[in-house]
Amino acid sequence: MLKLNRRQTLTLMGGAAAAAGLSAPAIAQNKKITVGALRFTSHSGTFVAVERGYFKDAGLDVELKFFQAAQPMAVAIASGDVDYAVTAISGGLISLAEKGAIKVIGGALSEKKGIDGQKILASNAAYDAGLTSPAALGGKTFGMTTAGSSFHYMGSKVAMREGVEMTFKPLQKVGAIIGALKSGQIDAWSIVPHIAKPLAGAGAVKIIGDIADYIPDYQVTTVFTSTDNAENQVDMTTDFIGAYSKGVADYDSIMVDRSEGEAGVNAMVELIHKYVYQDQPLEKAAPSIINGTMWLNKGAALNVGSVEDQLNWFQTENLVSPDVSMDDLVNTSYVDVL
Repeated sequence: MLKLNRRQTLTLMGGAAAAAGLSAPAIAQNKKITVGALRFTSHSGTFVAVERGYFKDAGLDVELKFFQAAQPMAVAIASGDVDYAVTAISGGLISLAEKGAIKVIGGALSEKKGIDGQKILASNAAYDAGLTSPAALGGKTFGMTTAGSSFHYMGSKVAMREGVEMTFKPLQKVGAIIGALKSGQIDAWSIVPHIAKPLAGAGAVKIIGDIADYIPDYQVTTVFTSTDNAENQVDMTTDFIGAYSKGVADYDSIMVDRSEGEAGVNAMVELIHKYVYQDQPLEKAAPSIINGTMWLNKGAALNVGSVEDQLNWFQTENLVSPDVSMDDLVNTSYVDVL
């Protein structure tokens, strides 16, 4: 089994059901693990599982490690710095999966009809110049973190559906993309509603469309781990998925289904605020967190059709090897398949 250090991981990248029960071994070990996350509401399944003790009940002592983009998280998984993570599929992740270092083991955030999803944004300058719908994206500049990121995938799928061509500008970090969009250095971007809506509400950008209209049932983010964990640490991985799924169930029930009314929403927002917009007062952060409510897959179920579409896109764009297969990328033994 391939185990990579950080230097080897970066070199490779440059070249390129759900268990509700808990197994006894992990409980006995009180295993310490590191879980990668972004400070997005879409990672709330992890945050809820930490705060409500679901990981602890599963015998997992979780340390969270925060990132600002998907690709560095893939590096961290492959190098062993992080054990499990939730983020979008990137070219780097796929290339590392081809080398036997990483496996996608579940699904997280999904675009679901009738539930708010990712928005397509235009800078004010571009909007005033006529970019009032995605149909007008031809010749425009679209922001992304890196080539092969989810932003690259989303922008490309929108452009293909509209029959236009765009220029993609890599800016590495979400904060840098926001700054470039607000200042008119790029024309467009797509992002989750908890970021999109406050920007639009403040008059900094304009919302011109929804990703769900272009990529139905898009598996936006996935749960992934090292191939070693997926294949050889079955008890630990089963316990991780089980605990994470409990966090997801609470989040969907309270924030999407509103099963506990306003009081439940307020309590959940307070929990999430420890990790998202934590630099703002709760009263200011709360509307953005609520605006960011999106569907997380129950039981970490995985939409393999969407994952396969993403893999095909990466290969068509020559961003990953044409030899990578779904078997290289995905291990579906831990969750239900959609």
